[in-house]
Amino acid sequence: MNTRPLALVTGASRGIGAAVARALAPTHDLLLGGRDADALSALAAALPGARAWAVELTDPDALAAAVAGIDRLDVLVHSAGVGMLGTVEETPADTWRRQFDVNVVAVAELTRLLLPALRAAGGDVVLINSGSGLTARAGWGSYAASKFALRAFGDALRAEEPGLRVVSVHPGRVDTDMQRDVVAHEGGEYDASRYLRPDSVAAAVLAGVTASPDAHLTEIIMRPTR
Repeated sequence: MNTRPLALVTGASRGIGAAVARALAPTHDLLLGGRDADALSALAAALPGARAWAVELTDPDALAAAVAGIDRLDVLVHSAGVGMLGTVEETPADTWRRQFDVNVVAVAELTRLLLPALRAAGGDVVLINSGSGLTARAGWGSYAASKFALRAFGDALRAEEPGLRVVSVHPGRVDTDMQRDVVAHEGGEYDASRYLRPDSVAAAVLAGVTASPDAHLTEIIMRPTR
């Protein structure tokens, strides 16, 4: 009988999500969430007990169908997200809607659908947030607003579901494809050594979900050392 706990990681095809999946793989069976079915299948082939879980998170019908049959879930890691930058003057309504749809609404809906499975396991919900969920800067308005909302969602879920542990992880800049896009937008030169590694963020996630039963790491704030 398989007794390994089950974890679902969204955004698992690359970056932080893939690093979290690799960190959890030695102890958890995995559902690897994302839209790139080929990348998810390749990662699943490299991780024992993992399988691809390709779904468009912003499609409510597809999401409801994808979670059918998940009756117990030990860990839910929300790593999928988008980051579109621009000043308030430059940012149209469609950008605001897209960022909130992916970064907040999809997170809330997936969590809502999986609450019975999470309650059955007394599970952990991990929200990969951002330093922008704590402080908003010029040019980051719509992205930061979505991350502030994600932080509020985590606070509300934590208060409403005392049987679950809800961990908000707020990393500073991380060496990912999205970070490369950000630096290009800013007109800077990319230097990966200046940023956190995805594996470092994954280690923080692992600390949150493997903490002793008497401990609840509600917020983890990380910054690069450089």
